Amino acid sequence: MNCVDYLFEHSQQLTKNLVLGPTEQVSYATVWQSVLNLADYLQKEFGQDNKIILIGNNSVFFIQSYLAVMKSGNTCVPLNPNVSDKVLQYVVETCRPPVAFTDEISENRVNSLGLNTLTQNSAKAIFAQTDFKPSTDLPSVSADTIAEILFTSGSTALPKGVMLSHRNIIANTESIIEYLSLSEQDIMEVVLPFSYCYGLSLLHTHIRVGGSLVLNNKFIFINTVINDLQKYKCTGFAGVPSHFQILLRKSETFKTTEFPDLRYVTQAGGKLAEPFIQEFTEAFPDVQFFVMYGQTEATARLSYLPPDDLPQKLGSIGNGIPGVSLEVLDKSGNQVQPGETGEIVASGDNIMQGYLNDPELTAQTLNGNKLHTGDIATIDKEGYIYIIGREKEFIKVGGERISPKEIERVIVSLPEVVDCSVVGVDDDILGEAIKALVVLRDGENPESIEQKIHQNCLEDLGMQKVPKYYEFLDRIPMNNSGKKTHAAIRDILNTN
Repeated sequence: MNCVDYLFEHSQQLTKNLVLGPTEQVSYATVWQSVLNLADYLQKEFGQDNKIILIGNNSVFFIQSYLAVMKSGNTCVPLNPNVSDKVLQYVVETCRPPVAFTDEISENRVNSLGLNTLTQNSAKAIFAQTDFKPSTDLPSVSADTIAEILFTSGSTALPKGVMLSHRNIIANTESIIEYLSLSEQDIMEVVLPFSYCYGLSLLHTHIRVGGSLVLNNKFIFINTVINDLQKYKCTGFAGVPSHFQILLRKSETFKTTEFPDLRYVTQAGGKLAEPFIQEFTEAFPDVQFFVMYGQTEATARLSYLPPDDLPQKLGSIGNGIPGVSLEVLDKSGNQVQPGETGEIVASGDNIMQGYLNDPELTAQTLNGNKLHTGDIATIDKEGYIYIIGREKEFIKVGGERISPKEIERVIVSLPEVVDCSVVGVDDDILGEAIKALVVLRDGENPESIEQKIHQNCLEDLGMQKVPKYYEFLDRIPMNNSGKKTHAAIRDILNTN
């Protein structure tokens, strides 16, 4: 089944708006007709089984193009407009698209690579056609056909192309709707880019249930988010750790503002330190806070922690979402016992088909037909999972493996700290030494905060886990999805 047909199964004729907001509004019926028109055009002009690039910020045009490419039997390759020239060229050379959809800002960059482009302006005539019905030979596709390829930022020089099928999208959408109890009444404030699997999951789930989206590409202006949540009566907000950290400690008004319609928030894209979660739930005790965990290789989501379990299981990612089995396995492939550590391994219909043009890495990652996440974790007596860190990110200080996460947790417990990242740097004596990169609230004194961090780490963690070096920054490097990127952090360290 084509995932686009699945998404619009109950909503294609709705007159209500799929997209709300100050700049764009569009109804379900209009989007559906536009998708059919454009899919028909793509099928007639280019056939099917092509990889078609889509690059741009969140917009109605992005939504229409994304859905039309998949509906036409082609594979969509969404890219963030901030993608580097090197990565863009790599993706173009790898995918060899016959055409690319692009916003006007990125049009010249894409044209310079020799690609034909369709922009919002050039596609207007196609979207607007009402005097014909799309051809009846729009292809039917099998559930295992590749619907999209998402290129991950990762820690390697070039990104990996994660191939996701129509079945993967349908399965993950079903699961997320179930555990979040989504309905046509839900209105989501979207600050996550649709080029990112977390952002796409918001699009998929709300189309399926007939809900609405408010698109906000200006999170840097925090008040726009606050205004959207109130004005459009948003019931949901989804963010990565940096979003919550900024809202809680950079905004003067967020925690004191009332959001009577806000039912729940979701957090994924990395671990949000417990002090921030506690700060949010204390400020908004009636808003459900869902801690979630996932990977692009899992279409988006792998686990969630029910809000009712949050007080007793703070720090846990919970267990597998409906339809997903999560295990923590030791190096022999056996389930770990409480207190032991191992790798999180997942199975389910949401697990990717593999990496584009990389069968060797695919075989390693999908060993035994299960997704080996590379995340190291432990479990408690009730089976709840707690991530310790990624194997490649542990710091070896004098031979002892130290997780940066536990040090970061102590540092951000200070209310003066907005964000931090702990990394290992070369040390002649210890092999590696701990360095803390710290972002402070405006007006704070770095020297006094450094003393506080030192004392807190000494008391809570012991001398071995006290940072040896500190650097105070305006912000921690992030990738285009708003997630911390260790590659960018290493680049900063190497230039200092």
